[in-house]
Amino acid sequence: MLKLVIGNKNYSSWSMRPWLALRANDIPFEEVFIPLYTDDKADKDRILSFSKAGKVPALIDGDLTVWDSLSIIEYLAEKYPQAKLWPEDRARRAHARSISAEMHSGFMPLRNECGMNLHRPVGAVDLSDGARANVARVQEIWADCYRRYGNEGPFLFGAFGGADAMFAPVVHRFRTYAIEAKDDARHYFDAMMSLPAFQEWTRAGLAETLVIEKFEAV
Repeated sequence: MLKLVIGNKNYSSWSMRPWLALRANDIPFEEVFIPLYTDDKADKDRILSFSKAGKVPALIDGDLTVWDSLSIIEYLAEKYPQAKLWPEDRARRAHARSISAEMHSGFMPLRNECGMNLHRPVGAVDLSDGARANVARVQEIWADCYRRYGNEGPFLFGAFGGADAMFAPVVHRFRTYAIEAKDDARHYFDAMMSLPAFQEWTRAGLAETLVIEKFEAV
């Protein structure tokens, strides 16, 4: 069975992405949890025992280790083609990969100013111009996908897929920091909030008691 090594569900947006890709598609896996940002050397050594990158998530498939959220999703798409993590149509697949890569490497102001923290009391913060531009771009992506593919299902490309897994933590940021998803972008926000796997991760994150002080400042 696959093993997915993850960090705290309350904080670890990168762990959430491949976890959702697996759970939402009923792909069986063993979850291996290692607390992040502790002073316990044993936790750090345990992460290194799974991945020399020293970070989570990491997917273990027999003798193979795949690390980095987007790489894991790509691997799962090849191993489980029936899950259709990427659209079958080449143009749509390119679109899905493009917005996933944009999410993977961009939106730094929004990430820095609205860190993932599920148990933070819901409330707005003053965003920089850069973060507001990020918010506008995210909503532009959601709305564009809804207008193109919304007649085929509620997610970015109709059915839930790899692009949705990549954008899932941003949905939580919108919720936690009271960022309103407007007009056509709202359809996607509501669909993700209703996804059973998304709700399962959320419940588990809210149940965690470990507090990482540096993430509680915002």
